[in-house]
Amino acid sequence: MKKPHLIIFNPDQWRSDVMGCHGNPAAVTPVVDALVKSDAVSFSNAFCQNTVCTPSRCSFMTGWYPHVRGHRTMYHMLHPELGEPNLLKILKENGYHVWWGGKNDLTPGQASVDPYCHERFHATKEDYARWGYEPQEGSHGNATGWRGEHGDDNYFSFYKGKLEKGDKELYCDGDWANVLGAIDKIRSYDGNEPLCLYIPLSYPHPPYCVEEPWYSVTDREKLPPRPLAPPDYAGKASILKGIAECQNMQGWSEERWSELRATYYGMCSRVDHQFGMLLDALRQKGIYDESAVFLFSDHGDYTGDFGIVEKTQNTFEDCLAKVPFVIKPPATVPVTPRVDDALVELVDFSATVYELTGIEAGYDHFGKSLVGLLAGETEHRDAAFCEGGRLKGEVQAMERESSSCGTDGSVEYGLYYPRLRLQITDALGPYHTKATMCRTRTHKYIRRHYEKDELYDLVKDPCECCNVVDDPAYADVLAALKERMLTWYMESCDVVPRERDRR
Repeated sequence: MKKPHLIIFNPDQWRSDVMGCHGNPAAVTPVVDALVKSDAVSFSNAFCQNTVCTPSRCSFMTGWYPHVRGHRTMYHMLHPELGEPNLLKILKENGYHVWWGGKNDLTPGQASVDPYCHERFHATKEDYARWGYEPQEGSHGNATGWRGEHGDDNYFSFYKGKLEKGDKELYCDGDWANVLGAIDKIRSYDGNEPLCLYIPLSYPHPPYCVEEPWYSVTDREKLPPRPLAPPDYAGKASILKGIAECQNMQGWSEERWSELRATYYGMCSRVDHQFGMLLDALRQKGIYDESAVFLFSDHGDYTGDFGIVEKTQNTFEDCLAKVPFVIKPPATVPVTPRVDDALVELVDFSATVYELTGIEAGYDHFGKSLVGLLAGETEHRDAAFCEGGRLKGEVQAMERESSSCGTDGSVEYGLYYPRLRLQITDALGPYHTKATMCRTRTHKYIRRHYEKDELYDLVKDPCECCNVVDDPAYADVLAALKERMLTWYMESCDVVPRERDRR
Protein backbone atom coordinates (compact mmCIF):
# COMPACT_ATOMS: atom_id res chain seq x y z
CA MET A 1 0.00 0.00 0.00
CA LYS A 2 1.08 3.58 -0.63
CA LYS A 3 1.80 5.24 2.66
CA PRO A 4 0.05 8.58 3.29
CA HIS A 5 1.89 11.71 4.26
CA LEU A 6 1.45 12.44 7.96
CA ILE A 7 0.90 15.89 9.45
CA ILE A 8 1.02 15.76 13.26
CA PHE A 9 -0.05 19.20 14.50
CA ASN A 10 0.38 19.18 18.26
CA PRO A 11 -0.37 22.44 20.13
CA ASP A 12 0.39 22.53 23.84
CA GLN A 13 -2.32 22.95 26.50
CA TRP A 14 -5.41 23.50 24.30
CA ARG A 15 -8.56 22.54 26.17
CA SER A 16 -11.24 20.74 24.20
CA ASP A 17 -14.11 23.11 24.91
CA VAL A 18 -12.40 26.08 23.21
CA MET A 19 -13.56 25.01 19.76
CA GLY A 20 -16.48 26.40 17.83
CA CYS A 21 -17.45 23.00 16.44
CA HIS A 22 -17.82 21.72 20.01
CA GLY A 23 -20.54 24.27 20.69
CA ASN A 24 -18.66 27.09 22.42
CA PRO A 25 -20.12 30.40 21.14
CA ALA A 26 -17.01 32.35 22.17
CA ALA A 27 -14.47 30.09 20.42
CA VAL A 28 -13.25 31.42 17.06
CA THR A 29 -11.84 28.38 15.26
CA PRO A 30 -13.11 28.67 11.67
CA VAL A 31 -10.46 26.40 10.13
CA VAL A 32 -11.17 23.40 12.35
CA ASP A 33 -14.92 24.06 12.18
CA ALA A 34 -14.88 23.99 8.37
CA LEU A 35 -12.62 20.93 8.20
CA VAL A 36 -14.97 18.97 10.44
CA LYS A 37 -17.84 19.78 8.09
CA SER A 38 -15.98 18.66 4.96
CA ASP A 39 -13.18 16.14 5.55
CA ALA A 40 -12.50 15.31 9.20
CA VAL A 41 -13.84 14.00 12.48
CA SER A 42 -13.44 15.91 15.72
CA PHE A 43 -13.73 13.76 18.83
CA SER A 44 -15.45 15.76 21.56
CA ASN A 45 -14.70 13.17 24.27
CA ALA A 46 -10.97 12.67 23.74
CA PHE A 47 -8.77 12.33 26.82
CA CYS A 48 -5.05 12.56 27.46
CA GLN A 49 -3.37 9.99 29.70
CA ASN A 50 -1.45 12.53 31.80
CA THR A 51 -2.16 16.22 32.35
CA VAL A 52 1.35 17.62 31.79
CA CYS A 53 3.52 17.73 28.69
CA THR A 54 6.23 15.07 28.80
CA PRO A 55 4.24 12.15 30.27
CA SER A 56 1.40 12.83 27.85
CA ARG A 57 3.73 12.89 24.84
CA CYS A 58 5.51 9.73 25.98
CA SER A 59 2.08 8.10 26.18
CA PHE A 60 0.66 9.07 22.79
CA MET A 61 3.93 8.36 20.99
CA THR A 62 4.02 4.82 22.39
CA GLY A 63 0.41 3.80 23.00
CA TRP A 64 1.41 3.05 26.59
CA TYR A 65 -0.24 4.43 29.70
CA PRO A 66 2.16 6.31 32.03
CA HIS A 67 2.18 3.51 34.59
CA VAL A 68 3.57 0.98 32.10
CA ARG A 69 7.09 2.41 32.46
CA GLY A 70 6.73 5.12 35.09
CA HIS A 71 6.48 8.09 32.75
CA ARG A 72 4.91 10.46 35.27
CA THR A 73 7.33 13.41 35.31
CA MET A 74 8.73 16.11 33.06
CA TYR A 75 12.24 14.65 33.43
CA HIS A 76 11.83 11.06 32.28
CA MET A 77 11.51 10.75 28.52
CA LEU A 78 11.59 7.93 25.97
CA HIS A 79 14.77 5.85 25.87
CA PRO A 80 15.15 3.44 22.93
CA GLU A 81 18.17 1.84 24.59
CA LEU A 82 15.80 0.75 27.37
CA GLY A 83 13.38 -0.82 24.93
CA GLU A 84 10.96 2.10 24.87
CA PRO A 85 9.38 2.66 21.44
CA ASN A 86 8.79 6.01 19.80
CA LEU A 87 6.43 6.52 16.87
CA LEU A 88 8.76 9.00 15.17
CA LYS A 89 11.64 6.49 15.25
CA ILE A 90 9.41 3.74 13.89
CA LEU A 91 8.19 5.96 11.05
CA LYS A 92 11.76 6.89 10.13
CA GLU A 93 12.78 3.22 10.11
CA ASN A 94 9.85 2.44 7.82
CA GLY A 95 10.69 4.84 5.03
CA TYR A 96 9.23 8.13 6.21
CA HIS A 97 11.13 11.38 5.88
CA VAL A 98 10.54 12.85 9.34
CA TRP A 99 10.73 16.63 9.82
CA TRP A 100 10.39 17.90 13.39
CA GLY A 101 9.84 21.58 14.11
CA GLY A 102 8.86 22.70 17.59
CA LYS A 103 9.30 21.83 21.25
CA ASN A 104 10.67 18.55 22.56
CA ASP A 105 9.36 17.18 25.89
CA LEU A 106 9.66 13.71 24.32
CA THR A 107 13.27 12.56 23.88
CA PRO A 108 16.24 12.99 26.28
CA GLY A 109 17.90 16.36 25.83
CA GLN A 110 21.34 14.84 26.43
CA ALA A 111 20.96 12.47 23.44
CA SER A 112 20.92 12.98 19.69
CA VAL A 113 17.59 13.30 17.88
CA ASP A 114 19.00 11.46 14.85
CA PRO A 115 17.12 8.21 15.61
CA TYR A 116 13.80 10.06 15.45
CA CYS A 117 13.99 12.45 12.52
CA HIS A 118 15.92 13.43 9.42
CA GLU A 119 15.52 17.14 10.12
CA ARG A 120 15.25 18.86 13.49
CA PHE A 121 14.25 22.34 12.42
CA HIS A 122 15.52 25.46 14.16
CA ALA A 123 14.95 28.76 12.35
CA THR A 124 18.11 30.58 11.28
CA LYS A 125 18.81 34.24 10.58
CA GLU A 126 18.52 33.39 6.90
CA ASP A 127 15.05 31.93 7.47
CA TYR A 128 13.85 35.06 9.25
CA ALA A 129 15.34 37.25 6.53
CA ARG A 130 13.56 35.24 3.82
CA TRP A 131 10.25 35.51 5.67
CA GLY A 132 10.78 39.23 6.30
CA TYR A 133 10.64 39.14 10.12
CA GLU A 134 12.81 39.63 13.16
CA PRO A 135 12.65 36.85 15.78
CA GLN A 136 10.43 37.79 18.73
CA GLU A 137 10.40 36.57 22.29
CA GLY A 138 7.92 33.73 22.77
CA SER A 139 5.34 33.44 25.50
CA HIS A 140 7.98 31.75 27.67
CA GLY A 141 10.52 34.52 27.12
CA ASN A 142 12.76 35.98 29.79
CA ALA A 143 11.04 39.37 30.03
CA THR A 144 9.00 39.38 33.25
CA GLY A 145 8.03 43.02 33.77
CA TRP A 146 4.41 42.21 32.95
CA ARG A 147 4.16 40.22 36.20
CA GLY A 148 4.40 43.29 38.42
CA GLU A 149 5.95 43.24 41.86
CA HIS A 150 6.20 40.16 44.04
CA GLY A 151 3.02 40.05 46.10
CA ASP A 152 0.86 41.61 43.38
CA ASP A 153 -2.20 39.58 42.38
CA ASN A 154 -0.90 39.32 38.82
CA TYR A 155 2.49 37.91 39.80
CA PHE A 156 1.49 34.25 39.46
CA SER A 157 -1.47 34.76 37.11
CA PHE A 158 0.39 33.97 33.85
CA TYR A 159 -1.53 36.90 32.34
CA LYS A 160 0.71 38.82 29.94
CA GLY A 161 -1.91 40.30 27.58
CA LYS A 162 -1.49 41.79 24.12
CA LEU A 163 1.75 41.26 22.22
CA GLU A 164 2.91 44.26 20.25
CA LYS A 165 3.93 43.37 16.71
CA GLY A 166 4.61 46.89 15.42
CA ASP A 167 4.14 47.28 11.70
CA LYS A 168 4.58 43.56 11.00
CA GLU A 169 1.77 41.22 9.96
CA LEU A 170 2.48 38.81 12.79
CA TYR A 171 4.49 38.46 15.98
CA CYS A 172 7.17 36.08 14.71
CA ASP A 173 7.99 34.02 17.76
CA GLY A 174 9.17 30.41 17.79
CA ASP A 175 5.74 28.99 16.99
CA TRP A 176 5.39 31.14 13.91
CA ALA A 177 8.91 30.18 12.86
CA ASN A 178 8.09 26.47 13.10
CA VAL A 179 4.84 26.89 11.16
CA LEU A 180 6.61 28.88 8.43
CA GLY A 181 9.40 26.30 8.38
CA ALA A 182 6.87 23.48 7.98
CA ILE A 183 5.24 25.34 5.08
CA ASP A 184 8.66 25.75 3.46
CA LYS A 185 9.19 22.00 3.83
CA ILE A 186 5.84 21.21 2.21
CA ARG A 187 6.60 23.52 -0.70
CA SER A 188 10.07 22.01 -1.26
CA TYR A 189 8.96 18.38 -0.85
CA ASP A 190 10.28 16.29 -3.75
CA GLY A 191 7.95 13.30 -3.45
CA ASN A 192 10.55 10.55 -3.14
CA GLU A 193 9.48 9.39 0.33
CA PRO A 194 6.30 9.72 2.34
CA LEU A 195 6.58 12.83 4.49
CA CYS A 196 5.94 13.10 8.22
CA LEU A 197 5.77 16.60 9.69
CA TYR A 198 5.73 16.72 13.50
CA ILE A 199 4.83 20.22 14.65
CA PRO A 200 4.59 20.46 18.46
CA LEU A 201 3.81 24.13 19.12
CA SER A 202 4.08 25.99 22.42
CA TYR A 203 0.72 27.79 22.15
CA PRO A 204 -1.76 28.05 23.79
CA HIS A 205 0.43 27.19 26.79
CA PRO A 206 0.55 30.19 29.15
CA PRO A 207 1.70 32.86 29.80
CA TYR A 208 -1.55 34.08 28.27
CA CYS A 209 -0.54 36.48 25.49
CA VAL A 210 -1.25 36.97 21.79
CA GLU A 211 -1.05 39.64 19.12
CA GLU A 212 -3.82 41.23 17.09
CA PRO A 213 -6.12 40.33 15.44
CA TRP A 214 -6.36 37.33 17.77
CA TYR A 215 -6.14 39.39 20.95
CA SER A 216 -9.48 41.04 20.13
CA VAL A 217 -11.19 38.29 18.15
CA THR A 218 -13.04 36.79 21.15
CA ASP A 219 -16.33 38.34 22.21
CA ARG A 220 -15.95 38.62 25.98
CA GLU A 221 -19.74 38.66 26.40
CA LYS A 222 -20.03 35.18 24.87
CA LEU A 223 -17.61 33.44 27.24
CA PRO A 224 -19.37 30.60 29.08
CA PRO A 225 -19.48 30.85 32.88
CA ARG A 226 -16.44 29.62 34.78
CA PRO A 227 -16.89 26.59 37.05
CA LEU A 228 -16.23 27.84 40.57
CA ALA A 229 -14.62 25.84 43.34
CA PRO A 230 -16.87 24.59 46.14
CA PRO A 231 -16.45 26.41 49.48
CA ASP A 232 -12.94 25.84 50.83
CA TYR A 233 -12.40 23.40 47.93
CA ALA A 234 -14.38 20.76 49.82
CA GLY A 235 -14.14 17.35 48.17
CA LYS A 236 -11.50 18.47 45.66
CA ALA A 237 -7.83 17.50 45.49
CA SER A 238 -5.83 19.37 48.11
CA ILE A 239 -3.38 20.70 45.52
CA LEU A 240 -6.09 22.93 44.00
CA LYS A 241 -6.58 24.86 47.24
CA GLY A 242 -2.83 25.03 47.77
CA ILE A 243 -2.27 26.50 44.32
CA ALA A 244 -5.17 28.95 44.63
CA GLU A 245 -3.89 30.31 47.93
CA CYS A 246 -0.46 31.00 46.45
CA GLN A 247 -1.58 32.32 43.06
CA ASN A 248 -3.46 34.98 45.01
CA MET A 249 -6.17 35.71 42.45
CA GLN A 250 -9.15 35.48 44.79
CA GLY A 251 -9.78 39.22 44.50
CA TRP A 252 -9.95 39.27 40.72
CA SER A 253 -13.15 40.67 39.25
CA GLU A 254 -15.00 38.62 36.67
CA GLU A 255 -14.00 41.26 34.11
CA ARG A 256 -10.32 40.52 34.75
CA TRP A 257 -10.95 36.80 34.51
CA SER A 258 -12.74 37.38 31.20
CA GLU A 259 -9.72 39.24 29.81
CA LEU A 260 -7.41 36.39 30.78
CA ARG A 261 -9.77 33.79 29.33
CA ALA A 262 -10.35 35.76 26.14
CA THR A 263 -6.58 36.07 25.64
CA TYR A 264 -6.26 32.28 25.98
CA TYR A 265 -9.14 31.86 23.49
CA GLY A 266 -7.25 34.21 21.15
CA MET A 267 -4.16 32.02 21.45
CA CYS A 268 -6.30 29.06 20.36
CA SER A 269 -7.64 31.14 17.45
CA ARG A 270 -4.09 31.90 16.36
CA VAL A 271 -3.24 28.20 16.43
CA ASP A 272 -6.38 27.49 14.37
CA HIS A 273 -5.20 30.05 11.79
CA GLN A 274 -1.72 28.51 11.66
CA PHE A 275 -3.30 25.10 11.15
CA GLY A 276 -5.21 26.56 8.20
CA MET A 277 -1.99 27.84 6.66
CA LEU A 278 -0.57 24.31 6.75
CA LEU A 279 -3.71 22.87 5.15
CA ASP A 280 -3.50 25.52 2.41
CA ALA A 281 0.14 24.61 1.78
CA LEU A 282 -0.83 20.93 1.38
CA ARG A 283 -3.55 21.89 -1.12
CA GLN A 284 -1.26 24.16 -3.08
CA LYS A 285 1.36 21.43 -3.26
CA GLY A 286 -1.25 18.94 -4.45
CA ILE A 287 -0.76 16.47 -1.59
CA TYR A 288 -3.76 17.31 0.61
CA ASP A 289 -5.73 14.23 -0.51
CA GLU A 290 -2.67 12.02 0.05
CA SER A 291 -2.19 13.26 3.62
CA ALA A 292 -3.46 12.10 6.99
CA VAL A 293 -3.73 15.16 9.22
CA PHE A 294 -3.89 14.95 13.01
CA LEU A 295 -4.57 17.84 15.36
CA PHE A 296 -4.50 17.23 19.10
CA SER A 297 -3.06 18.81 22.23
CA ASP A 298 -1.21 17.07 25.03
CA HIS A 299 -3.57 18.31 27.77
CA GLY A 300 -5.79 21.25 28.71
CA ASP A 301 -5.58 24.29 31.00
CA TYR A 302 -7.57 25.59 33.98
CA THR A 303 -7.82 29.15 32.57
CA GLY A 304 -9.69 30.37 35.65
CA ASP A 305 -11.82 27.30 36.29
CA PHE A 306 -11.93 26.61 40.05
CA GLY A 307 -10.11 29.90 40.62
CA ILE A 308 -6.69 28.83 39.31
CA VAL A 309 -4.63 28.98 36.13
CA GLU A 310 -2.17 26.69 34.37
CA LYS A 311 -2.27 22.94 35.18
CA THR A 312 -1.37 20.28 37.71
CA GLN A 313 0.10 16.79 37.45
CA ASN A 314 -2.52 14.93 39.43
CA THR A 315 -5.94 16.49 38.84
CA PHE A 316 -8.29 15.46 36.06
CA GLU A 317 -11.17 17.89 35.59
CA ASP A 318 -12.35 17.86 31.99
CA CYS A 319 -10.83 21.29 31.35
CA LEU A 320 -7.46 19.61 31.92
CA ALA A 321 -7.92 15.99 30.82
CA LYS A 322 -10.16 16.46 27.78
CA VAL A 323 -8.35 17.59 24.62
CA PRO A 324 -9.06 18.50 21.00
CA PHE A 325 -8.52 15.53 18.70
CA VAL A 326 -9.22 16.02 14.99
CA ILE A 327 -8.36 13.54 12.23
CA LYS A 328 -8.53 14.07 8.48
CA PRO A 329 -7.60 10.78 6.78
CA PRO A 330 -6.23 10.48 3.25
CA ALA A 331 -8.91 10.54 0.55
CA THR A 332 -8.68 6.77 0.08
CA VAL A 333 -9.94 6.14 3.64
CA PRO A 334 -13.70 6.44 4.24
CA VAL A 335 -14.75 9.25 6.55
CA THR A 336 -18.05 10.71 7.66
CA PRO A 337 -17.20 14.32 8.60
CA ARG A 338 -18.69 15.29 11.95
CA VAL A 339 -18.19 15.91 15.64
CA ASP A 340 -18.24 12.48 17.29
CA ASP A 341 -18.84 11.96 21.02
CA ALA A 342 -17.20 8.52 21.31
CA LEU A 343 -14.83 8.09 24.25
CA VAL A 344 -11.31 8.03 22.83
CA GLU A 345 -7.81 8.36 24.27
CA LEU A 346 -4.59 9.85 22.94
CA VAL A 347 -3.02 6.38 23.07
CA ASP A 348 -5.32 5.73 20.09
CA PHE A 349 -3.30 8.17 17.98
CA SER A 350 -0.30 5.92 17.36
CA ALA A 351 -2.55 2.89 16.78
CA THR A 352 -4.41 4.88 14.12
CA VAL A 353 -1.13 5.81 12.43
CA TYR A 354 -0.06 2.16 12.35
CA GLU A 355 -3.28 1.15 10.61
CA LEU A 356 -3.23 4.02 8.11
CA THR A 357 0.40 3.33 7.15
CA GLY A 358 0.29 -0.47 7.25
CA ILE A 359 3.25 -0.46 9.64
CA GLU A 360 3.58 -3.28 12.18
CA ALA A 361 4.39 -1.59 15.48
CA GLY A 362 6.65 -4.42 16.62
CA TYR A 363 5.62 -4.17 20.27
CA ASP A 364 2.48 -4.48 22.37
CA HIS A 365 0.52 -1.29 23.05
CA PHE A 366 -2.90 -0.27 24.32
CA GLY A 367 -4.18 2.10 21.66
CA LYS A 368 -7.19 1.26 19.52
CA SER A 369 -7.25 2.48 15.94
CA LEU A 370 -9.82 5.17 15.17
CA VAL A 371 -10.06 4.33 11.47
CA GLY A 372 -13.37 2.53 11.94
CA LEU A 373 -14.83 5.45 13.88
CA LEU A 374 -13.87 7.82 11.06
CA ALA A 375 -16.18 5.90 8.74
CA GLY A 376 -19.07 5.95 11.19
CA GLU A 377 -18.65 3.00 13.54
CA THR A 378 -20.07 3.65 17.01
CA GLU A 379 -18.32 1.17 19.31
CA HIS A 380 -14.91 2.07 20.70
CA ARG A 381 -14.29 2.45 24.47
CA ASP A 382 -16.53 2.32 27.54
CA ALA A 383 -14.11 4.38 29.68
CA ALA A 384 -11.11 6.69 29.45
CA PHE A 385 -8.20 6.85 31.88
CA CYS A 386 -5.70 9.45 33.04
CA GLU A 387 -3.09 9.30 35.81
CA GLY A 388 -0.33 11.21 37.55
CA GLY A 389 1.21 12.33 40.82
CA ARG A 390 3.72 10.47 42.95
CA LEU A 391 4.31 8.43 46.07
CA LYS A 392 5.69 9.86 49.29
CA GLY A 393 9.46 9.87 49.19
CA GLU A 394 9.56 9.50 45.41
CA VAL A 395 12.20 12.21 45.06
CA GLN A 396 12.86 11.52 41.38
CA ALA A 397 9.25 12.51 40.65
CA MET A 398 9.29 15.77 42.62
CA GLU A 399 10.73 17.76 39.68
CA ARG A 400 13.02 19.91 41.73
CA GLU A 401 14.83 20.64 38.46
CA SER A 402 11.91 22.85 37.38
CA SER A 403 11.78 24.88 40.54
CA SER A 404 13.35 28.21 41.33
CA CYS A 405 12.65 27.54 45.01
CA GLY A 406 14.63 25.47 47.47
CA THR A 407 13.69 21.96 48.46
CA ASP A 408 11.66 23.41 51.34
CA GLY A 409 9.67 25.66 48.97
CA SER A 410 11.18 28.83 50.42
CA VAL A 411 11.92 31.16 47.44
CA GLU A 412 9.04 32.59 45.44
CA TYR A 413 10.26 33.72 42.01
CA GLY A 414 9.31 31.33 39.22
CA LEU A 415 5.90 31.40 37.57
CA TYR A 416 5.33 27.77 38.54
CA TYR A 417 6.15 28.29 42.21
CA PRO A 418 2.52 27.95 43.48
CA ARG A 419 2.41 24.40 42.11
CA LEU A 420 6.03 23.34 42.35
CA ARG A 421 6.38 24.28 46.03
CA LEU A 422 3.76 21.59 46.72
CA GLN A 423 5.50 18.96 44.56
CA ILE A 424 9.07 19.20 45.76
CA THR A 425 8.60 18.15 49.38
CA ASP A 426 6.50 15.86 51.53
CA ALA A 427 6.67 18.27 54.47
CA LEU A 428 3.81 20.54 53.39
CA GLY A 429 1.14 17.88 53.06
CA PRO A 430 -0.23 15.25 50.68
CA TYR A 431 -0.60 17.70 47.78
CA HIS A 432 1.21 15.77 45.04
CA THR A 433 -0.73 12.56 45.63
CA LYS A 434 -0.63 9.74 43.14
CA ALA A 435 -4.03 9.49 41.46
CA THR A 436 -5.89 7.84 38.59
CA MET A 437 -9.07 8.78 36.74
CA CYS A 438 -11.68 6.42 35.27
CA ARG A 439 -14.18 8.41 33.22
CA THR A 440 -17.30 7.12 31.50
CA ARG A 441 -19.96 9.12 29.67
CA THR A 442 -21.91 9.64 32.88
CA HIS A 443 -19.47 9.51 35.79
CA LYS A 444 -15.89 10.22 36.76
CA TYR A 445 -14.07 8.35 39.52
CA ILE A 446 -10.66 9.43 40.79
CA ARG A 447 -8.69 7.11 43.04
CA ARG A 448 -6.33 9.10 45.28
CA HIS A 449 -3.46 7.83 47.37
CA TYR A 450 -3.22 9.60 50.76
CA GLU A 451 -6.42 11.67 50.44
CA LYS A 452 -10.13 11.38 49.69
CA ASP A 453 -11.21 9.81 46.41
CA GLU A 454 -13.50 11.75 44.07
CA LEU A 455 -16.70 10.78 42.27
CA TYR A 456 -18.73 13.07 40.02
CA ASP A 457 -22.12 12.62 38.43
CA LEU A 458 -21.39 14.25 35.07
CA VAL A 459 -25.06 14.33 34.09
CA LYS A 460 -26.18 16.30 37.14
CA ASP A 461 -22.85 18.04 37.78
CA PRO A 462 -20.96 18.52 34.49
CA CYS A 463 -18.68 21.13 36.10
CA GLU A 464 -17.38 18.56 38.63
CA CYS A 465 -18.04 20.73 41.66
CA CYS A 466 -19.79 18.23 43.96
CA ASN A 467 -17.83 15.16 45.08
CA VAL A 468 -20.39 12.42 45.83
CA VAL A 469 -17.93 9.67 46.74
CA ASP A 470 -19.44 9.40 50.25
CA ASP A 471 -23.07 9.51 49.09
CA PRO A 472 -24.72 6.09 49.67
CA ALA A 473 -26.91 6.67 46.62
CA TYR A 474 -23.81 6.23 44.43
CA ALA A 475 -22.48 3.08 46.10
CA ASP A 476 -23.22 0.86 43.10
CA VAL A 477 -21.72 3.34 40.64
CA LEU A 478 -18.59 3.64 42.79
CA ALA A 479 -18.17 -0.12 43.04
CA ALA A 480 -18.57 -0.54 39.27
CA LEU A 481 -15.98 2.15 38.49
CA LYS A 482 -13.50 0.70 40.96
CA GLU A 483 -13.91 -2.69 39.31
CA ARG A 484 -13.46 -1.12 35.87
CA MET A 485 -10.27 0.60 37.00
CA LEU A 486 -8.94 -2.67 38.41
CA THR A 487 -9.61 -4.44 35.11
CA TRP A 488 -7.81 -1.68 33.23
CA TYR A 489 -4.78 -1.97 35.49
CA MET A 490 -4.78 -5.73 35.02
CA GLU A 491 -4.88 -5.40 31.24
CA SER A 492 -2.25 -2.69 30.94
CA CYS A 493 0.06 -3.09 33.93
CA ASP A 494 3.06 -4.19 31.86
CA VAL A 495 4.31 -5.30 28.46
CA VAL A 496 6.37 -8.42 27.83
CA PRO A 497 9.23 -7.75 25.39
CA ARG A 498 8.96 -9.69 22.16
CA GLU A 499 12.68 -10.42 22.03
CA ARG A 500 13.53 -13.55 23.98
CA ASP A 501 16.70 -13.94 26.01
CA ARG A 502 18.72 -17.17 26.08
CA ARG A 503 18.46 -19.11 29.30
